[in-house]
Amino acid sequence: MTVADTPRLGLVGTGFMGQTHAAAWRAIGNPPTAILADPNAEADPAVVGDAEVFTDLDAYLNQVELVDICTPTDTHPHFALAAANAGRPTLCEKPLALEATKALEIVRAFERAGVLLQVAHVVRFFPAYRTARDAVCSGEIGIPAVTRLARLSSAPGWSVGGWMGDDARSGGLFFDLAIHDLDWARWVNGEVASVQARLSAEHARHGVVILTHTNGALSHIESSWAEPTGTFRTRFEIAGSSGLITFDSETTTPMVARLHQDETSDQTPLTNPGVNPFELEVQHFLDVVYGRSEPLLTPLDALAAVQLAAAACKSAAQQIPVAIEPLGGDV
Repeated sequence: MTVADTPRLGLVGTGFMGQTHAAAWRAIGNPPTAILADPNAEADPAVVGDAEVFTDLDAYLNQVELVDICTPTDTHPHFALAAANAGRPTLCEKPLALEATKALEIVRAFERAGVLLQVAHVVRFFPAYRTARDAVCSGEIGIPAVTRLARLSSAPGWSVGGWMGDDARSGGLFFDLAIHDLDWARWVNGEVASVQARLSAEHARHGVVILTHTNGALSHIESSWAEPTGTFRTRFEIAGSSGLITFDSETTTPMVARLHQDETSDQTPLTNPGVNPFELEVQHFLDVVYGRSEPLLTPLDALAAVQLAAAACKSAAQQIPVAIEPLGGDV
């Protein structure tokens, strides 16, 4: 399909992420023109704005050129497949699905349709995380050996009594929270050979995942919904043969590289994050649709993230390491 200079953007869902995406689209000057809302719930006026509200999926798809899916995780495949069949370039919240086979089905549907699918692994757009990855790729810290990541939060407020608190719908801690760092660790350190994970005994609200990458690097990922109410903090450390990159959201200093060089360059500020990553994410989606940018992540990256999250769940449940089979050329 041909997308207009100011495309008719359709948002699916008006919950927390729908609110977040709607604000980002408005900030870049392309507010939603259509909203597909839950017919059993009142659409949030702050999300809707001047958009036309639909409750019928086919009618909605006929009125939009681009689709942005911000619904509960277990519904992503339904809306994504419908968008692919309609030939609509689509931005879909992460994770793409709760099973690798279903994610693969979606990826193939978009390939057949010949339209863009971008999954919203937004951490790739956080300035500190993007800059750290660029520094590793440029060889600033030599050969990466160990990456440590932490994403520590109180339980989401909307999880109480809702779909987020139902692991069958949300996928639980590994699919909803850890998947951010699973994707980023693979982006930095390459493909994964095996996954080993553990969950806390009480309510599975704290977990650790260890990735062994095919190049020998290790990634240690800590994720938690057990922090005190209102807490959200992240940090990472990448240790390489020539230096160390560190970041902690609780500090006020920029991300720092500590390099094995001379005395004047052992603590080099790399970035001072201050840009809204959701705005960067939706702008990037538009830029790829228009051919102005190459994709920062592909549908196969999103599929790999689902594969890693599923492996973490299996490892934690069975208390075994899980080998990651290559996605292969048939994907």
